[in-house]
Amino acid sequence: MGAVMGTFSSLQTKQRRPSKDKIEDELEMTMVCHRPEGLEQLEAQTNFTKRELQVLYRGFKNECPSGVVNEETFKQIYAQFFPHGDASTYAHYLFNAFDTTQTGSVKFEDFVTALSILLRGTVHEKLRWTFNLYDINKDGYINKEEMIDIVKAIYDMMGKYTYPVLKEDTPRQHVDIFFQKMDKNKDGIVTLDEFLESCQEDDNIMRSLQLFQNVM
Repeated sequence: MGAVMGTFSSLQTKQRRPSKDKIEDELEMTMVCHRPEGLEQLEAQTNFTKRELQVLYRGFKNECPSGVVNEETFKQIYAQFFPHGDASTYAHYLFNAFDTTQTGSVKFEDFVTALSILLRGTVHEKLRWTFNLYDINKDGYINKEEMIDIVKAIYDMMGKYTYPVLKEDTPRQHVDIFFQKMDKNKDGIVTLDEFLESCQEDDNIMRSLQLFQNVM
């Protein structure tokens, strides 16, 4: 999550006086294609303070003046943080996880809601969000190929300069081990309950997921 967070938050402008901030924000809000919900409402729905939301919004609107970000822009942002690899596939999956309404664009509300979960949510909330990321076709289950696709996309994003050098079949080997643990009834799919239970009872799985979350 540091990649997305770093991009938007680093684009914030210098601090200005509160009265001027308010006037400029209102003027800029009339020029964008999408107006976010009120900060008070977002403050109630997320784990961010009003001031933190203001800072996040400044970064978001600087990068996305229209008030929404499409997938192509999202990929360009993500690619900046992984110059030695190909981040496009993983950014595609991550974008779909942010785009909860499947409209092809991510609004500020979508962005901060996901960010709130990933940075300050409970373990249960983070795991549910991660399950949704791995459930590529959104059918409510994770199959082995979906998990392989996500893990391979992460390895591709990290690039050829990883150490030790990864073999071609490393993603599949990695997934084989964890999928066997997660698919408790051996029906070839992992349900949300199986995912939550496996992650919370197996420290190795939890550590691996935490490592993968570091690239978000």
